Amino acid sequence: MELKYVGDMPLVSQHGVSFDHLQTDKYIYLHAVLELLEALSYGPTETTQHLYKSEHKELNPSELLARLKKYVKNLDEVYAQREQKAKELVDDLVHRVEGNESLTEDEKKAWLNNIKIMTDYYLQYVTNKSVYEAALDALADEVHNAKVQKVSIPMFRNYGIVLRDLQKVLENRKSPIDSSVVVTSTPEGIVGTMEFYHR
Repeated sequence: MELKYVGDMPLVSQHGVSFDHLQTDKYIYLHAVLELLEALSYGPTETTQHLYKSEHKELNPSELLARLKKYVKNLDEVYAQREQKAKELVDDLVHRVEGNESLTEDEKKAWLNNIKIMTDYYLQYVTNKSVYEAALDALADEVHNAKVQKVSIPMFRNYGIVLRDLQKVLENRKSPIDSSVVVTSTPEGIVGTMEFYHR
């Protein structure tokens, strides 16, 4: 498996390729979710409140993957499924182009060729997204297993986005965990405090 930044989700047409900036490459959130995994992976404990301080170190893609593998036990399964997910994405795009009656044959050919050119890009985009989702699931498991009640983190380097995504994962668990986030300004900077309400 390889992790690397590719960029936002491509928008392919008969005219070329642009990018959907609302569908960012999840690679940019992997450092933040890894640091939270490392901070909260201690199992059951008497301590339920945590203040996390970032190490401010950027990892190269292979270091990032190696460290994620310590916490995300199903990465091999994620890797095995990524090609199928990317194939389904590309097949859906191809099907929509082939079924579009408003396009000329030349437009269809150009559009399909642009999709083909972007196939490897789609594969990496799906890989990054799948690894991020698996890391969020692992983080949700850590919150559950340790019965974490509160964690405070600096609101930079995408931590806020990771917390928002984590809230969605926690809400959709078999045994949902409600949560709330409060953002405050401190002398050290802006801090987000997330509280978890275990049932």
